[in-house]
Amino acid sequence: MAVTEPAPLAPPAAHEGILRRQALRESAARTYARSLPIVPVRARGLTIEGADGRRYLDCLSGAGTLALGHNHPVVLEAIKKVIDSGAPLHVLDLATPVKDAFTTELFATLPRQFADNARIQFCGPAGTDAVEAAFKLVRAATGRSGLLAFTGAYHGMTAGALAASGGAEDVRVTRLPFPQNYRCPFGIGGERGAEIAARWTENLLDDPKGGAPAPAGMILEPVQGEGGVNPAPDSWMRRMREITTARSIPLIADEVQTGVGRTGAFWAVEHSGIVPDVMVLSKAIGGSLPLAVIVYRSELDTWQPGAHAGTFRGNQLAMAAGTATLAYVRENRLAERAATLGARMLARLQALAIDHPCIGDVRGRGLMIGVELVDPEARAHAAATGAGSEAPPDPVLASAVQQECLRRGLIVELGGRHSTVVRLLPPLTLTDEQATAVIDRLADALAAAERSPDRRTTTGSAR
Repeated sequence: MAVTEPAPLAPPAAHEGILRRQALRESAARTYARSLPIVPVRARGLTIEGADGRRYLDCLSGAGTLALGHNHPVVLEAIKKVIDSGAPLHVLDLATPVKDAFTTELFATLPRQFADNARIQFCGPAGTDAVEAAFKLVRAATGRSGLLAFTGAYHGMTAGALAASGGAEDVRVTRLPFPQNYRCPFGIGGERGAEIAARWTENLLDDPKGGAPAPAGMILEPVQGEGGVNPAPDSWMRRMREITTARSIPLIADEVQTGVGRTGAFWAVEHSGIVPDVMVLSKAIGGSLPLAVIVYRSELDTWQPGAHAGTFRGNQLAMAAGTATLAYVRENRLAERAATLGARMLARLQALAIDHPCIGDVRGRGLMIGVELVDPEARAHAAATGAGSEAPPDPVLASAVQQECLRRGLIVELGGRHSTVVRLLPPLTLTDEQATAVIDRLADALAAAERSPDRRTTTGSAR
């Protein structure tokens, strides 16, 4: 697909009216609409066309939901086939051919050692519903109530998921250090920092006076997405598996955003070779439509009928779209493609950091990429005095970069604790030409934001 430059901005009255009515009618909690004031009317692949006639390269992809981009032909055909067949669209959790095909395709993609002894539970339509189901599952199976989670985590917006993400108080959740090279909590980074984080976890769990409630499970993201695109070291993932196995603590892998080829493996746990006890899946598995499941070791299947239910667990259109997406990613080796293209994009972004002191760090895995923006003067001073490359985060600059990207027809999202990580989540169907255009537009936006004389007074991101 050829990359089309955005048309001149000339918003029609209808476009402005829709945005105005949204601001008047919708809640103060809305997020994306604040920093991305566009009205999408058509989309295909990487490209979105707004009601104002402008075209954008979408590197948000529905927060990672659109593995194949917008309106991929195989997804549209799968949905159309179900609609034209006269099959029921709402069936609660009854068995259907569409559901059977989805489950069969999903299990075919899972690590074999896991899939051969697994059960599946269809949850409510969102990933946070599946996280809550996972918590309920391990608590029922172990008879314990505590949970182990990690700093920087994001698991959803319902009460239990929010508590595990650090966004609400819950005395049953024990927060553990998540290893990262940049802003390492121990000031070391690398394998040594990851080892210290693992020892911290091990010692806390074995300390009878440590204060951690008896854990029913540990939940982790192989790559923290909303937390700022922080890939977990493979060695640390293996240590977490060893620690939990030795203490009979079920390990829950949250693959809501990392799954379906996003990180360069079909499932991100495959990088480290671990086999979790529970996998939480959503976003891309529905092929752009709402679908969420948990898959888990059969030994954990101790709950009674009706212990976890939900009206919209049988979304037939989502299952059909999901089957088509999973099969397309598998058959076309898009996970391998994401690994190759993602490495190239990371290399280009790391090269950009040489000329842009506002780039504190570039990191990611596959097509899950983050660029952390910092105060350029503080970074330059730290480097000049030998104090290292870390510098204070710069949320105002990050917000300015996001807006400059939008002016150039590039949609990006901000993440991380201070909303200073520019996140790239392009579809796995991204072409080489499109990848080049994305980096070029981001580079241009960085330069423009750095030059802006009033960026220090710009309102920060309202994430």
